[in-house]
Amino acid sequence: MGEIVRYLSDAGTRAALLSMLLDHVVLSLLPLVFAVVLAVVLGLVCHRYRRVNGFLVGLSNVVYTIPSLALFAIIPAVIGTQVLDPANVVIALTVYTTALLVRPVVDALDAVPAHVTAAATAMGFRPWRRFLTVELPLSVPVLAAGVRVGSVSNISLVSVGALIGTGGLGTLFTDGFRQRYLAPIVIGIVLTLVLALVVDLLLVALRNALTPWARAGRA
Repeated sequence: MGEIVRYLSDAGTRAALLSMLLDHVVLSLLPLVFAVVLAVVLGLVCHRYRRVNGFLVGLSNVVYTIPSLALFAIIPAVIGTQVLDPANVVIALTVYTTALLVRPVVDALDAVPAHVTAAATAMGFRPWRRFLTVELPLSVPVLAAGVRVGSVSNISLVSVGALIGTGGLGTLFTDGFRQRYLAPIVIGIVLTLVLALVVDLLLVALRNALTPWARAGRA
């Protein structure tokens, strides 16, 4: 405990921790936003065209099994970025999270009652309007569960990026192991856990805000 207090007593160290935390937030949440958009599009394709459902879901499962460190190293060679470019982490995590969310999106859209979509169609809703105003809102509760898992996964995987020089709070782990100094490792673990908890609570609040009918039903 004394080592941690001494480590945090330095103003420069606290400023560095804040910078790492902000980097971690950007590197973990930006891919989550991109992935939700991509997964919704792919999930809609799987939902509407059953012939490609098995292929896309299977492909997403295969992609998610690729080791994260290998993907971080491969992306610069594929898209021509620098090895230390944070874009590598953003792209890699976008790929991972999209692969993770495709199946939950399909399950969420499949869970929308058929009579509801039929009623919307009978009222003259065209496919895109029906999707945006009926199917997607009703699928939010199921989709939110997948997004919460994706957020926690991203927050943990960002730390792996520290092994190639970009990783937010992961830098505390690599520095601590290199110096055999426990304090930054413990602080990195605590900040990562707190960040994951805060993001999860925010996602729950966002889900509740987007589904007021669910709150009314519980009441």
